[in-house]
Amino acid sequence: MSPTGAAPNPLVISPDGRRLAFVGASPEGKSQLWIHSLDALASQPLAGTDGAARPFWSPDSRFLGFFAGGKLKKIDVSGGPPVTLCDAADDRGGAWSRDGVIVFAATSTASLQRVSANGGVPTAATALRPGETSHRRPFFLPDGRHFVYWSAAGAASAGMPIYLGSLDSVEGKLLLNADAQNIVYSQGHLLYLREATLMAQPFDMQRLQLAGEAVPVAEQVQTQANPPTAIFSASENGVLTYQTGTAVSGSQLVWFDRTGKRIGMLGDSAAYSDIDLSPDGKRVSFSIPDQAGRGWDIWIYDLTRNLRTRFTFDAANELNAIWSPDSSWLVFNSNRKGHFDLFQKLSSGADNDEVLLEDNADKQPTSWSPDGRFILFGRNAGVTTRGDIFVLPFSGDRKPLPFVSTQFGEGGGQFSPDGRWVAYISGESGRDEVYVAPFPGPGGKWQISGEGGNLPRWRSDGSELFYQAADNKLIAVEVNGKGSSFEVGRAKPLFEARRSGARYFYDVSPDGQRFLINTPREQAASTPITVVLNWNTALNK
Repeated sequence: MSPTGAAPNPLVISPDGRRLAFVGASPEGKSQLWIHSLDALASQPLAGTDGAARPFWSPDSRFLGFFAGGKLKKIDVSGGPPVTLCDAADDRGGAWSRDGVIVFAATSTASLQRVSANGGVPTAATALRPGETSHRRPFFLPDGRHFVYWSAAGAASAGMPIYLGSLDSVEGKLLLNADAQNIVYSQGHLLYLREATLMAQPFDMQRLQLAGEAVPVAEQVQTQANPPTAIFSASENGVLTYQTGTAVSGSQLVWFDRTGKRIGMLGDSAAYSDIDLSPDGKRVSFSIPDQAGRGWDIWIYDLTRNLRTRFTFDAANELNAIWSPDSSWLVFNSNRKGHFDLFQKLSSGADNDEVLLEDNADKQPTSWSPDGRFILFGRNAGVTTRGDIFVLPFSGDRKPLPFVSTQFGEGGGQFSPDGRWVAYISGESGRDEVYVAPFPGPGGKWQISGEGGNLPRWRSDGSELFYQAADNKLIAVEVNGKGSSFEVGRAKPLFEARRSGARYFYDVSPDGQRFLINTPREQAASTPITVVLNWNTALNK
C-alpha cells in the first residue's frame, strides 16, 4: 500500500467492504486520494484530488466525497474528474445517505449542514445546544434518515459526547461518551474508542437506542490529532479495518524561507492552531488544547528566550488571538458565556481578561489597526455563509459597525500596515478569493487572487500581500497602496505549504522573507493496517 501522509481520517472502507480509500502522498509529495482493493497488491491514486482530506463513500460504493480547496466535492472512483458540490471552508467530516443527502461539517465552529449529493445550497442539519462549539464527524445509520455525530462542547463535557441526529429534525439525542470523535455503525453495533480500545456496543435500529453492554474488539488502536480521531473503519457487511500503534498527534511550528526550505523550528510539537506573530517579531501566539483535548487555551512563545508560556486559563475555549500594534495587548475570543465573545488582556499576562464585545453571535478577531483605534472581526451569520466583517472602535460607545456584509460571506479581514486598506476573503465569485477595499470606505475593491485564495497576510512595509491558493501554494503579490487607487502587480507562487490546525496556520516575518507555518508532525514509520472479515462473529465465541 502506498505510504499515507498525516492527513486526518486516513482510511475508510467502502460500504460493500471491497475497497479502502485513504489520503496518501503522490510521488511529488502532494496529498491526494488513493484506492486500495482488498484483493489487489497495489494502490491506485485518484487524479484530480490534490489536497484532499477526509474522504467518505456513497452508499453504492461508486463515489467518494471529500474536501479540498475550500469545497465539498465528489468523484467517481471508476474514473472522471471531481465535481464540486458546495463551499466548505474547512473539513470536519461528511456522510452520504441512501436518499442522496450529504451531511457534513464545513467549519470547526458550526453545526452540521446538509446538501444534495448533486450539489446545491446547504441548509442546517443540526443546531448547536448551549455550551456547544461545533458538530463534526457524521456517520449515517442503515435507515438513511438517522446519523451519529460528535459534539464539541469544550471543557464542560465528560468525555467526547456522541449524539443521534435525524434528517427530519435539527435536534439531537445524546447516546454515549467516547474517547475519540469518530463513530461508525456495523453489524448491529456502534463502534467507538474507549481509551485505546475499540469497543462495539449493540444498537437497536428500531428503537434507535443502545441495547446492551459494550465489548472490546481491538486493542491499542492508533489515534491521530487532538481532539483524537481513531484510525479505524467498518462496513455494514462486517469488514473492519484499523491501525494499531502509538498516537500520531500534534504539529510543529517551522520556519521556511521563500523557496520553501526549512530554516528552523520553534519549541516542541503540540496541537497548534491560530498562529499570529507579534508586530515587533519577538513573540508568537497560538492556541492549543488541554491534555484531554477539550478546552483550548492561548499560549505565547517568546522567540528571544525560547520559552512557551500559557496566556489564558479559563475552562472554556480561547482561540483566535491578535496583537496590538505595540505588541503589548492581545484580543482573543472565548465561548465561556455560550458564544465566542471578544476579550482583551495585557500580553505580559499581568492583568485579568476584559470583555470587549459580547452578544449572541460567534465572533473571531482578525486584525488590529496600526493606529490602535479599531479591530476587525468576523461575525458568523448563518449556515450558508461564513459571515460578515465588522469593525469594533475602541472609542465612543464601542458599537460594532459593518465593513463588508453581503449574502456571499466574507472573513479574514487584515489591515494594511498604513491602515488605509483591508485585505479580506469573499465568496461572491462562487469560490473564495482575496480582495482589497479602502478603509473605512466607501470605495471600490480590487481582486488579488485569480483562481481561489484564502488567509491574506501583509508584508510589514505594505509592498506585498501573501495568501494561500486553492492548490495550497503560498502566493506573493506585489501591491502599492500609497496613492488614492490601489495597484496590484505581479503574483509569484512561492511554495506549497503543508498545513495543520484550523484557521490561520501561518504568518510572515516583518521583512517578508520567512514564513512560520504550523506543519504536520512527521511520522517516523507507518504501521500496518489490520483487516478483519466478519468481525462480529468473534463476539459470539
